[in-house]
Amino acid sequence: MDLEYDGSRFAGWARQPGARTIQEEVERALIVLLRADSVVLTVAGRTDAGVHAWGQVASYAGAIVPVRGMNALLPKDVAVLTCAEAPDGFDARRDATSRAYCYRLLAREARSALERGRVLHWPHRLDFGSLADCAAALVGTHDFTAFTPTETEHVRFSRDVSAAYWRRSGEVIEFWIEADSFMRNMNRVLVGTMLEVASGRRSVASFVSLLDGRPRPEAGPTAPPDGLYLAGVGYDGERVLPATDGG
Repeated sequence: MDLEYDGSRFAGWARQPGARTIQEEVERALIVLLRADSVVLTVAGRTDAGVHAWGQVASYAGAIVPVRGMNALLPKDVAVLTCAEAPDGFDARRDATSRAYCYRLLAREARSALERGRVLHWPHRLDFGSLADCAAALVGTHDFTAFTPTETEHVRFSRDVSAAYWRRSGEVIEFWIEADSFMRNMNRVLVGTMLEVASGRRSVASFVSLLDGRPRPEAGPTAPPDGLYLAGVGYDGERVLPATDGG
């Protein structure tokens, strides 16, 4: 099942007591259509509170359900795009070989009423060349300890980044990245730290030095969730993003 959602009013993907979550909404709709007592979804990427998705993938044990039927039961900030049969034993999370994310900035003095909650408003100095240099340094295998909370359940801190670049289209600037997997808050800390470089508060060399497993306090702040989107999930080694931004 492929899904998209606006995460602004959710506490994240994963079911949580007393909180509104995407998992709970989608499972509730599946229970109705499948006439089941319960349904458990496995998801490719557990997005945090406020994070959006264009290409989330989830799997479950049960019959294929109609897309229109699902969307009739779901709230307007969640939509099922496709639902299809998967190979026996398919697991949306375990079988994923990569995930791709996009972080969107609105680089102008005035905030946007229409993009509220879907983009980070950035009215400050921004050196695009420095952002590009930082992104280029991310490609390859690095230790991203500096880019996830100190208190963590992660036991592996190295990640293999296959693509990372910034794109600019008018006032909107986007950071695109694809890796085998991501740690909690990793993309948001990467963006927060790169913005320190772009605003002149940190050097590119300082940013690159963090990729050797430096402690979290040495990196920058965690950017807000508003601008972050799960863009897609790769399987069987297939990439979601091109290796470069295409110029």
